[in-house]
Amino acid sequence: MTTVDEELRCIGCGAVIQSDDPDELGYTPASAVQKGLESGELYCQRCFRLRHYNEIAPVSLTDDDFLRLLSHIRDTKSLIVYVVDIFDVNGSLIPGLHRFVGDNPVMLVGNKEDLLPSSLRRNKLRDWLRQQVNQAGIRPISTVLVSAKKNHQIEDLLKEIDRRRNDRDVYVVGVTNVGKSTLINQIIKLRTGIKDLITTSRFPGTTLDQIEIPLDDGHQLVDTPGIIHQAQMAHVLPAKDLKVVTPQKEIKPRTYQLQDQQTIFLGGVARFDYLKGQKVGIVGYFDNNLPMHRTKLAHADDFYHKHLGGLLTPPSTDDLADFPPLERFEFAIKQKSDLVFEGLGWMTIPAGTVVAGWAPKGVAVLIRPAMI
Repeated sequence: MTTVDEELRCIGCGAVIQSDDPDELGYTPASAVQKGLESGELYCQRCFRLRHYNEIAPVSLTDDDFLRLLSHIRDTKSLIVYVVDIFDVNGSLIPGLHRFVGDNPVMLVGNKEDLLPSSLRRNKLRDWLRQQVNQAGIRPISTVLVSAKKNHQIEDLLKEIDRRRNDRDVYVVGVTNVGKSTLINQIIKLRTGIKDLITTSRFPGTTLDQIEIPLDDGHQLVDTPGIIHQAQMAHVLPAKDLKVVTPQKEIKPRTYQLQDQQTIFLGGVARFDYLKGQKVGIVGYFDNNLPMHRTKLAHADDFYHKHLGGLLTPPSTDDLADFPPLERFEFAIKQKSDLVFEGLGWMTIPAGTVVAGWAPKGVAVLIRPAMI
């Protein structure tokens, strides 16, 4: 396959521009290439349609391709800015990150802090987040909380990057859907005034190759492709349902006084069973629009099969054929913990209880120390 020019890359996703094969990455009609060069905004057709029509086209890169693109970072002299989604911390962790960064220092950025209750002390949240990545073997030199979407604390982040990089390039890494490209766009806007240069969406895997942004001293700030975690909820729901389960504003905690042998359905995409324990308050942290329904455990299976796609939505009736069955995970809670449905949210559970979480097959359900 030939390319229009090996040096021409889509400024939205970083793919090499080519006009030969519409089914391959970087395809752009030849007539659009010249227009893009003249305007200074050369996008591949995939990014153009995503930006203007919110349409997503499948990509041919595999998980291994994404990891291979990151593998050379260990040989660079750089500062690693590791972006995690505070609402989905566990789904944001990159297994074996040290293999990709080598001896380079890591700066931790917790994005989407605006989604968490404003009553939560940010110093406590910062400490909790650092402890979570410590358990994954990552020792950040500093931790910064931001909201890329709301442009909160981005100037502080830039100052911290400048203070820490010590005449080095900066590589921004993270899994898909953590808001990495939105963060880069805010940085570009603050430094250059250009808005929405890089393609962003709620779909996994939008950035397909490295995107290099020049810094004032001749070094580069590099946006790397997001590593895809198949255990995220984003991989089992269509776009219209992701809008219902993906928070866009501050979460309002929902508290339920539960006795044992009761069930709470989270739409039709997940389920929480309170199996054993005294009457307690269980607090849910999910998108405010996600419908939650309580019923008796003994009736839960029949309730689910009867109402899935109707009362229990998402998924909608049209998507039931492709929706995976729910898998069950049981836990005995020894200390106050969060039962996490990866990419969806969590229930905070008191000690001395036995619970079960159900999620679509392939989506992770796990226990972690309580955030709040």
